[in-house]
Amino acid sequence: MTIFGLPIELRDVIDILLVTTLLYGTYRLLKNYGAATVFHGIVLFFMTWFLVVVVFRLKLMGSILNNVLSIGALALVIIFQEEIRMFFSRLGNRSSKRWLQRFSKILSREKDSEDNRDATLVLPIVMACKNMAKSKTGALIVVKRNDSLDTYVQSGERLEAKPSARLLENIFWKNTPLHDGAVIITGHQITAAACVLPVSRNMKIPQQFGLRHRAALGISEKTDAIAIVVSEETGKIAVAIQGNIQEDIAPQQLEQMLTDNLRTLQDNK
Repeated sequence: MTIFGLPIELRDVIDILLVTTLLYGTYRLLKNYGAATVFHGIVLFFMTWFLVVVVFRLKLMGSILNNVLSIGALALVIIFQEEIRMFFSRLGNRSSKRWLQRFSKILSREKDSEDNRDATLVLPIVMACKNMAKSKTGALIVVKRNDSLDTYVQSGERLEAKPSARLLENIFWKNTPLHDGAVIITGHQITAAACVLPVSRNMKIPQQFGLRHRAALGISEKTDAIAIVVSEETGKIAVAIQGNIQEDIAPQQLEQMLTDNLRTLQDNK
């Protein structure tokens, strides 16, 4: 079969479908970050390049566009380095890590002790969030799983304290100097407070979300950490994991979510 004088085979059709899927995924990613116009410009450039180089075979114009293409590819990597990093981070977290963690669970014989150990971390967080939700005390708690949070820990005040509901409530009390920012929990310690987190640039975030919610979503996009938010305006609890945020979480739901996700928590040695 030929189209416009070009022979088309089955593998060419498969190739086109794969490229279409890749372009659609790229478009969705850029659209979420308000860069859809950049994608439109890239598509227009490639269409022009295809017409000049492949269809009409204009040598001079083709050589210019080829040079622009090689430089432009490097420029795109620099401009969208955060999005590219997030894509591969999610790919690794959702595929290879998931299977490795399941395999390690099968080989491990310490499940009961790990569950008990995780319970000592989960309960203080749940109780603190429950109490702060009642009093409408704004809070942002980040629990480390596998990805390093050292960069964000360094932006805050080191504590190295044992987690407790009273301590978490005191940290986020409005009159305390550490209430503004995030608490980061690493292993079974409150590592730091008043930490600065990256703010999500996702354009689909509901307008009612404040800075805490955007920061929670931002850290969940860049790492596999669990981010918990207590709204100062509504008192509702929200949880952000892997770039997704769930609102209006009940304390029982929060306990179950933390328990399920912390079963894969690696020991910090």
